[in-house]
Amino acid sequence: MSYIPQSDQERQQLLQAIGVEKFTDLLGGIPEKLRLEGLLDLPEALSELETVRYLDELAAQNKAGNGHANFMGGGAYDHFIPAIVPYLAGRPEFQTAYTPYQAEVSQGTLQAIYEYQSLICRLTGMDVANASMYDGASAVAEAASLAMSATGRNKILYSRLLHPHYRDLIEAYCGGRGVELIPVADDNGVLATADLKEKLAEAACVVVQNPNFYGIIEPTADLAEMVHCAGALLIAAVNPISLGLLTPPGEYDVDICVGEGQPLGNPLNFGGPYFGFFATKKALVRRLPGRLAALSKDTNGKRGFCLTLQTREQHIRRDKATSNICTNQALCALMGTIYLVTMGKQGIREVAELCAQKAHYLQERLCGVKGVKLAFARPFFHEFALDFSQPARPLFDRLVERNIYAGVPTSRFLWEEDYLIVCATEKRTRAEIDRYHEALTEVIG
Repeated sequence: MSYIPQSDQERQQLLQAIGVEKFTDLLGGIPEKLRLEGLLDLPEALSELETVRYLDELAAQNKAGNGHANFMGGGAYDHFIPAIVPYLAGRPEFQTAYTPYQAEVSQGTLQAIYEYQSLICRLTGMDVANASMYDGASAVAEAASLAMSATGRNKILYSRLLHPHYRDLIEAYCGGRGVELIPVADDNGVLATADLKEKLAEAACVVVQNPNFYGIIEPTADLAEMVHCAGALLIAAVNPISLGLLTPPGEYDVDICVGEGQPLGNPLNFGGPYFGFFATKKALVRRLPGRLAALSKDTNGKRGFCLTLQTREQHIRRDKATSNICTNQALCALMGTIYLVTMGKQGIREVAELCAQKAHYLQERLCGVKGVKLAFARPFFHEFALDFSQPARPLFDRLVERNIYAGVPTSRFLWEEDYLIVCATEKRTRAEIDRYHEALTEVIG
């Protein structure tokens, strides 16, 4: 009570108004043994200046990313972000904008969403995209839920090489719903089509990641035909930067394309907030989760933007709703929009080329160290798995001491394999890669 900004007289008036004499009378339902007696054992209060100094001391114990060469990936990537991205996204008309359900006063927000959707469709080669999801994992889980709704089946197949966070969220979404979740085995780092064929009967969908969790490019030829012949939908989770080089999912007949949008102008920022992109074939547009912005005309024939095909109330219809998500990560998606517009088609391709070139140079240098080899001899985009024939985490920790974030140890995901997933983006320099090689030689030697 002492922290509520009312005087003793005002507090007494409040207590009288609700019919009690003292505050503890309101705790009648709480056993005495659970009530705090006396004051909390807290240190002496600090002034504002002392508090800031103390917090600075705590922050100084962190190892800042800009002081290390960052070769970590696994779903969050250290890309260059043009200054225009945070500048425009930080304007108050975007940062303070409210939910765009009132189209007449939300034209700027709705236009930004519409432009975002259009760019995602061009990037992925799909017919329609929604206004974004919470993140890549929720986009994958929502895609699986959509597939079950569209097919009337409750069996989900997913590649064992799907990102563990995506897999975990699918399981969380489907827990208690009587859904059959079946992993598909891998064949030396890619989806095992023979195992897929055996398990396809009565499946609602097949979820694959391309490039997969190990960074390997999955063979996509004939995959959609195999899945569709079984009456299932094909869901592809993709890295958006990779589409600057790789075939877009729309061209190999994917039904639903999803992914994590963080590489598109969003900083690493302790793991979020990010945004998930979600695009489908036109036939599934009525089942899209979240929002969908459209371009229309008003009664005077002037251009206007609006939400379309779904109403807000649709999302609170319990079991009859297509999804319980009725929002989107508008500001993060806006950053992705500005990034895509700034970079353009050629810029995205150049970023993808730099990522691929630097990653392959990195792989050659690291595999030149005695005892280091590729876990899978397969084509990859900008990250790959290394096998040290010894635990990867201790090597990672020793390289951090040399100001190198060496990669993502797979042991953190409780996988049987103990690899290090190493990534190179366009930001990594030849000097940083050579320094990584030298440090790894010292650590292993």
